[in-house]
Amino acid sequence: MATLPIVQYEDKIIETVENNSITVIIGETGSGKSTQLSQMLHRRGYSKIAVTQPRRVAAVSVSRRVAQELGVQLGEEVGYAIRFEDRTSHNTRIKYLTDGVLLRESLADPELNDYSVIILDEAHERSLNTDILMGLMKRLVKHRSSNLKVLITSATLDGDKVSKFFRDCPVLNIPGKLYPVEVLYSKERPVSYLDAALKTALGIGFADIHVRQPEGDILIFMTGQEDIEKLVSKLEDKVRALDEGSCMDAIIIPLHGSLPPELQASISLLFFYKFIRFLETSKDSVLLHGFGKKMTEVRVFSPPPPDCRRIIVATNIAETSLTVDGVVYVIDSGYVKQRQYNPSSRMYSLDVVQISKVQANQRAGRAGRTRPGKCYRLYPSQIYHDEFLDVTVPEIQRSSLAGSVLYLKSLDLPDIDILKFDFLDSPSSESLQDALKQLYLIDAIDENGAITSIGRKMAELPLEPSLSRTLMEANNYGCITEALTVAAMLSTESALLPGKSKTEEKRKRPISDLPDGSGLGDHIQLLQIYERWHQTDYDIGWCKDHGLQRYGVAGGHCSPSTASHIGGAAKAVTMTDKKTANSGAAWSGYERHLKNLEIPVRGMMFARDVQPLDIKANGKGEEFRRDYRNLRKALCVGYANQLSERKMHHNGYRTLGLQGQVVQVHPSSALSSDEHGKFPDYVVYHELIATPRPFMRNVCSVEMKWVIPIINKLNTLNVKKLSGGGMDHVEEESERNIPDLPKKNVEVAASVDDSESRIQAARERFLARKANKVEKEGIVEVKKENNVNKTP
Repeated sequence: MATLPIVQYEDKIIETVENNSITVIIGETGSGKSTQLSQMLHRRGYSKIAVTQPRRVAAVSVSRRVAQELGVQLGEEVGYAIRFEDRTSHNTRIKYLTDGVLLRESLADPELNDYSVIILDEAHERSLNTDILMGLMKRLVKHRSSNLKVLITSATLDGDKVSKFFRDCPVLNIPGKLYPVEVLYSKERPVSYLDAALKTALGIGFADIHVRQPEGDILIFMTGQEDIEKLVSKLEDKVRALDEGSCMDAIIIPLHGSLPPELQASISLLFFYKFIRFLETSKDSVLLHGFGKKMTEVRVFSPPPPDCRRIIVATNIAETSLTVDGVVYVIDSGYVKQRQYNPSSRMYSLDVVQISKVQANQRAGRAGRTRPGKCYRLYPSQIYHDEFLDVTVPEIQRSSLAGSVLYLKSLDLPDIDILKFDFLDSPSSESLQDALKQLYLIDAIDENGAITSIGRKMAELPLEPSLSRTLMEANNYGCITEALTVAAMLSTESALLPGKSKTEEKRKRPISDLPDGSGLGDHIQLLQIYERWHQTDYDIGWCKDHGLQRYGVAGGHCSPSTASHIGGAAKAVTMTDKKTANSGAAWSGYERHLKNLEIPVRGMMFARDVQPLDIKANGKGEEFRRDYRNLRKALCVGYANQLSERKMHHNGYRTLGLQGQVVQVHPSSALSSDEHGKFPDYVVYHELIATPRPFMRNVCSVEMKWVIPIINKLNTLNVKKLSGGGMDHVEEESERNIPDLPKKNVEVAASVDDSESRIQAARERFLARKANKVEKEGIVEVKKENNVNKTP
């Protein structure tokens, strides 16, 4: 610890903190800021210190490291709190927690009086929650200037910009412990960055590190799980093909956010797992990222085994959140997978985009932690200088803000104006309007923008607002256990969904007995798949036999912390495991949120029970299974802002809303057509995917009469009132958008029992398109609708 650079600056840091309410500390990689700052303040007598992290794995791993350095038991003086897992006690003085957990704590105590120091670590990642916390801290220090200290820490944050945001607070720069890193660029951008990374590590690229370079681990940055799996497989094939004795051995290790949290935490503490996967027909086993009882642990606190090199293939999670000692060579693809939300179309896209200069430099720095290293950039230097952005676009400017706005509304603080909230980088007014519309349609706020009792309960759940609303409605309809299962599946990145076959033989193998969702849609299929898996006693082999992704299955069946990874309390309630029976602290978190929902615990399947779901005990039985009516009704209420109406003459859909658009059901959907080949008139969808043809993913059939109240709310929606009158600058734009929803749609819905009026309305829409010669389906301009209405 004495060798960490930040230690020699302790007196200066403490002096600055004591004389200022807010301090910005820019600590270079390897300076020790994440582990040492909290200990310094603890030694100086500060009562309770909160340290936020943008990722669960970082909160867990750093707290373990600090507890080890202080020689205390984790959970006592030093602890951590992540979603649904609270490993702290009344003795805890240093508490590591995710930024989302701290936000939820502020719901019960907006002044956060429990803490004397709040450290926002890794602020350069600019997560949505961290940006909101910075805005709250700016407000909070005004009210608690005498007994609260706030530290904003980062490796690459723009210190001057943050200082200005916090009224010219002091900025301390702490040098890091970095060795020189030689940066090497490729001559041109490769056609495939995956193949280029393979050749650079083991092949005939401009490096061939494994064969030609001295010992030292290799860290390869890929964009996501799919790329990592492909590259790991190719690397293993290459390693096996090398002549024995021609070079050292290699251990190939994947590292991405879809791995279970406890596995990620083990990796971050420099424990790596050697995964075992058996090939379909071979007797050999290969080092891969599977799950199973044959998983073995490889300790790497000390150097790797003699004559062996680790090759770690990771996402950007290894840029800052996880530090892997021993890395000497970095291969940077220059890309990252980024999720982006378009408030105009309400459409998500998961795009592979170029990284920023800050990210590129951070990646290169990973090679200089142990000794002088090399960074191989798979792109020319001109691209780095001319095309890369200086900094990463903050998450708050590319995300849906419904959950964040709901949180701010739930604080119920008179001095907070949602649309004038002080952000470091403000989101667009369009994003804020979109969030207000979403919350209004699901009853979280009323027509005047005030939070409702329903909205307050929704804010207590660490789920997206639509899922929270669905659970509350499902509780009213008596199908909460089923809704919890569906919520869990929808919350995970790797749910129980059909996986991609890796061989032609697998693709040709029929999967005849996989549940089909009764033709009602994907939500019902997810529920049926889970129930079928439960009947097999959670057999991972069953998932493999049916071509299902195994990460979500095995991950959710291990522990409460892992359960939170695939849906939090939802999964915890609907899954059982004897090994989780004694996890009282984690389970108390589940119970607390269920009680807030006023969900009765009797008759439900808890993590400490080992009894299967008893649907008949809830009074549904086979009648419920026939059409899952109550569950679908709950989904319709929860996803009121994500409904679509089918076109009259084909299976295309038009989203309902102020800016409706034509979309298609995703080809992988379990939704069935009727005897005439037509899909249901109305569906609810989980998300829209931006591709050349927009698709609805995870759709479910809903009934027209459930949709009527929602359409009527859309017709009376007034964005200015929802904002509390604080949107004078966008009033004109809002009024211009409102007519985009034709009133005749509401009139059609109002006559649910009059089929003739519905047919007539459909005919008018068709004639309107024809009259205006619109080749591509879309929304007819409002100014031409008056003429259309006169058509006989």
